Amino acid sequence: MNWIQNYDPLSSALGSALVAAIPLFILFYMLAVKRAKGHVAAFLGTTSAIVLAIAVWGMPVSLAASATLYGAAYGLFPIVWIVITAVWVYNMTVESGEFEIIKDSLARLTDDRRLQAIFIAFAFGSFIEGTAGFGTPVAITASMLVGLGFNPLYAAGICLIANTAPVAFGAIGIPIIVAGQVTGLDTMHISQIVGRQLPFLSVIVPMWLCVTMCGFKRAMEVLPAVAVAGVCFAGSQFVFSNYHGPTLPDIMSAIVTIIGLVLLLRVWKPATTWRFPGEAEVELSAVSQYSAGDVIRAWMPYIILAVMVFFWGLDGVKKVLDGIFSVSVDWPGLHNLIEKTAPIAAKNAPYAAKYKLNLISAGGTAILLSGLLAVPVMPKYGFDKAIACLFRTFYQLRFPVVTIAMILGLAQIMNYSGMSSTLGIAFTKTGWLFPFFAPLLGWLGVFLTGSDTSSNALFGGMQRATAEAVGVDPHLTVAANSSGGVTGKMISPQSISVATASTNMVGQEGSLFRFTLGHSIAMTLFVCVLTLLQAYPLKGMLP
Repeated sequence: MNWIQNYDPLSSALGSALVAAIPLFILFYMLAVKRAKGHVAAFLGTTSAIVLAIAVWGMPVSLAASATLYGAAYGLFPIVWIVITAVWVYNMTVESGEFEIIKDSLARLTDDRRLQAIFIAFAFGSFIEGTAGFGTPVAITASMLVGLGFNPLYAAGICLIANTAPVAFGAIGIPIIVAGQVTGLDTMHISQIVGRQLPFLSVIVPMWLCVTMCGFKRAMEVLPAVAVAGVCFAGSQFVFSNYHGPTLPDIMSAIVTIIGLVLLLRVWKPATTWRFPGEAEVELSAVSQYSAGDVIRAWMPYIILAVMVFFWGLDGVKKVLDGIFSVSVDWPGLHNLIEKTAPIAAKNAPYAAKYKLNLISAGGTAILLSGLLAVPVMPKYGFDKAIACLFRTFYQLRFPVVTIAMILGLAQIMNYSGMSSTLGIAFTKTGWLFPFFAPLLGWLGVFLTGSDTSSNALFGGMQRATAEAVGVDPHLTVAANSSGGVTGKMISPQSISVATASTNMVGQEGSLFRFTLGHSIAMTLFVCVLTLLQAYPLKGMLP
């Protein structure tokens, strides 16, 4: 006999919701107050969720264990598979010395600090977010800006603010893919809606960065570059998210933006060069030691990656690859053994749990092949070094791997026990205003976990349940969870720690938090209002 979910075990909607939120409170306390490591916080949060699911929601032990393992399995594949291969490609470019050429090529485009911020923090940071994500772009771009002579606080703060527009599509679209997996909604549909929200933010981020650095008047001096960067990025983000999927918006938007800015600088230069008052200048040699061929070669691993990921994302290619090898199994001890009830389902309905192992068509496999194809392009870097680098990357990411697996386990135990639905039912009390609060949940989730992916895993089920209860398109609220989440990245304790470490500002986390807090709140409210409008008067904007 199937186990039936109970959404109000304490006979009080508010009381049950508060108890269901205990694992989230634990995550908040461990991350924001105790500043515990991610895997420690994830372990305590997941453990508490399992205990509550069994003791309060009455979930059988076997189902609770199976649901947690099911989530962890999704965390390991395809998510961790993408993370490991993407970071591996980056690590190879660093070890081979090609990344120094990439940095030099970007720095030589302009010596104006405003334009350098747009190039490196916004455009190049978006490219790294799209390929690796998970803290990598801020670490790279902040250190690059300091190396160019930026004030450390501004280098860190600017990179955190810039790392908003691309986050939802980071790491080859993992946040959107996870949102689809944990909610059962169509991933492409979610991608399309996010692609009709974030471009409104993306188009103003370059101006936002410049105004933050030098004020509105001096920012207007580089208006042509600001406009080109914003329009190129936002336009590309809309096109690829709506007509290709969640895997390439960041990569292609960054490439288009960089090309657009390079072409602009061939015919336009700012009237004056702006630098920070009192900053130490770092002069580059008049002539680069690298030829055009060197620069193209250095970028080749990422060019190959972009091409491979593009083709891997095409439905026709996916079908061919899945025809070679793809296995879908009913998750043992869980599939259809739990029933949803009203108000989450119109009538008792079995809760499916299918696990797909598509090793060949997975995005991580495309990245792995990209890295292997790029090895011969890197001088003095053979396959023996590449394989050794891959093993070092596995070791480097051992704790993030555990964290991701446990966070996905936490998400699924909350989903299958009914705890997410309990929280969602409580939020239905906001009624028609719920679309306004949907991005705030994503913002909170990213603040707690440091990851838009983890936030979607935590709150995706609740967003869907609440939207269905109040009569709003669940794709919109799930998308808003991801769109709102990007604005919480800049104040996440993990992101701030990465930024301070990469700019030699360890111990000044409080200063950086105060630097970014106002920007985070303002951007979040922008997404909240947009989501509310799209739910009702601007519903025609949705696919």
